[in-house]
Amino acid sequence: MPQSLPTDPTAPAGLDTGLDTGLDVETDVDAAGTPEEILLELVDDEGVTIGTAEKHWAHQQPGRLHRAFSVFLFDRQGRMLLQRRALGKYHSPGVWSNTCCGHPYPDEPPFVAAARRTAEELGVAPALLCEAGTVRYDLPDEATGLIEREWNHLFVGLVTAPVRPNPDEVDDYAFVTAEELRALEAERPFSVWFRTVFEAALPGIREIAGKDW
Repeated sequence: MPQSLPTDPTAPAGLDTGLDTGLDVETDVDAAGTPEEILLELVDDEGVTIGTAEKHWAHQQPGRLHRAFSVFLFDRQGRMLLQRRALGKYHSPGVWSNTCCGHPYPDEPPFVAAARRTAEELGVAPALLCEAGTVRYDLPDEATGLIEREWNHLFVGLVTAPVRPNPDEVDDYAFVTAEELRALEAERPFSVWFRTVFEAALPGIREIAGKDW
């Protein structure tokens, strides 16, 4: 890991990268703290687009099934890049999760969205990015009262350049082995979707990072 991880998920980030990304990225709230209207794709039970919806509304109970993506990137040593979500995020703030996740814009291919959002959040483009299937789930988040009803496109790949996280999106990050991931999950809160998308992506993860995963 870059350094020891903080024990309190609400505490300031323990990692100082000393880097300024200077990225102009999508945010969930405006300067006054009011949620911005960001559209995502609604899908049917087969994953076919049936319309659009405002992102925050789609995550309100009972939720609307929509398109999403999850990215798992690994370094040359086969360690997974995790991020801890920024405390200012409207959904699942301050918890650990996979490298990157999000929602394609309407008509945006999931692969393009995954690469775009990884660069926006972590300041680095994947050196390799491969499709690893899809998974559907309905996962309520008790901490926020929101729900994830998603048709999630999974991607695995490699990262070889330095990570430069955007502090508005990422509070901390770590490269972990499979053993370190298990220890971290036992000690720290993770996003409600992490274990589901991780297990669904495992075949692709093992092709990229090896059988130890």
